[in-house]
Amino acid sequence: MTFEKWQALGNDYLIVEQDELPFELTTERVRRLCAAHTGIGSDGVLLLTEPSERGYVARLRIFNPDGSEAELSGNGAREAVLYLRRSGWVEHDVFSIETAAGEIRPRITGSTTCSVDMGRARLSSADFPSGDQGGRGVVNAAGRELCFQHVSIGNPQCAIEIGLDDRLEDLDLGELGPPIEGKIERFPNRTNVSFWRRDGDREITARIYERGVGETLSSGTGACGAAVAAVLRGAESPVTVHLDGGDLEVEVGEDLGVRLTGWAVPVFRGTLSDELVEDLHATE
Repeated sequence: MTFEKWQALGNDYLIVEQDELPFELTTERVRRLCAAHTGIGSDGVLLLTEPSERGYVARLRIFNPDGSEAELSGNGAREAVLYLRRSGWVEHDVFSIETAAGEIRPRITGSTTCSVDMGRARLSSADFPSGDQGGRGVVNAAGRELCFQHVSIGNPQCAIEIGLDDRLEDLDLGELGPPIEGKIERFPNRTNVSFWRRDGDREITARIYERGVGETLSSGTGACGAAVAAVLRGAESPVTVHLDGGDLEVEVGEDLGVRLTGWAVPVFRGTLSDELVEDLHATE
């Protein structure tokens, strides 16, 4: 099994083509592949297959390191986009990819950069069934009451603005994130959580606790959710989102159409050993 490892702002994924995969990607096999010490080590797996409909270049499936499948990943999508171009799947700068969240339409802007039309964000969705049309709510975590903005951007986002009394850098996301992410009675499909601070008219800083992953150096959809929340509170588009792994630019239209721009680069290409492939075959 041959694969490539890519990273975007420190958010790393294994990219595998279906024809290279000698087994089905089960929950436990994904966990084994993503494990830092006994596998390859990554924030997830991107599986590229032939699309189910005409008009798409490929179908992209996204797996979290806990084995769950995600609808969309902004960083993972950019990695897949640039991989598809480098690997000869497509020669055009603009094309369509099929995902569980629907169509995404990227535009390649350089050898390591692209922008992705992430679709239209929604403030109400089945992922926050108790919410109103505005998507605002309050959640309790680690003894604190936190106001949040729900944003659906292909996957559920819970964006929490940090006030002047808090230092974003000092927040313990390992303590605050889990009780929000897994609050099934409020978020039946769990949720991604972003904690963000407004730095100016067009810039914010965010830290991300990602569903099925934990705290990450960056998250494309997390950046989008935080940027939408910031624009709803008066920030101007495009919004530069400062993350631990670097910066992303998010354009938010009046109709809440979202476009994400950033970079992604390959780390290495590899081949699994026969011993690990045999072990994974025996893993259900």
